[in-house]
Amino acid sequence: MQEQTNITQEKILELYGDYLLNHGEKPKNIFLFARENDFEEKEFYHYFSGFEQIERQMFDHLFTKSLELASEVNIADDVTTKEKLLNVYYIFFENLTMNRSLVLSILGNSKIQNIKTLQSLRETHKQFIGTLDFNDWDLIDKSKDLRKLNEKSRQEALWLHLVSAIEFWKKDTSPDFEKTDIYIEKSIDTGFQLMDHEPLKKIFDLGKFLWKERLNMR
Repeated sequence: MQEQTNITQEKILELYGDYLLNHGEKPKNIFLFARENDFEEKEFYHYFSGFEQIERQMFDHLFTKSLELASEVNIADDVTTKEKLLNVYYIFFENLTMNRSLVLSILGNSKIQNIKTLQSLRETHKQFIGTLDFNDWDLIDKSKDLRKLNEKSRQEALWLHLVSAIEFWKKDTSPDFEKTDIYIEKSIDTGFQLMDHEPLKKIFDLGKFLWKERLNMR
């Protein structure tokens, strides 16, 4: 009878995060990482194909947990679409802050690296945006430009907004990163009404740069 293992996907995420924080670099290889943590290399492949996939999964994991926590509040009938979005974002950025050293270690300074690392998060975020009812958001009525966007384009616009918020949070030096919360709320409240003005223009300029870099990477 094969011996049962206690290793899980979440445990590997935890062990990998601890390694990065303690060593300041990735493990040399999967075999050594597994041996140092008392499990077989083949067990690693039940969950991940490599360390890069772990890093992508970490952001997806934090966002998924944020969705679960926010659902306890967002389930109420009187919660608006904008409030649902903000509730998820505030919890997500709290989770990022709780793991800031690890998150910054993974993201680094390269925007190309960010895009590769955030691929799984992008898909989960896209699914979340797809669950929101934008018909009850007066922002759509106020912004003729946003109203013109189809669902896919709207998902892309909101994804680029989240990316810009992560970039802002990375550089935020305010106590408790309070300026990031302000940035998120103000850019959602006013940015999408100002398509031809600086707040949203900066978001889309950043988005164009990031996706241009992604295309160059392929």
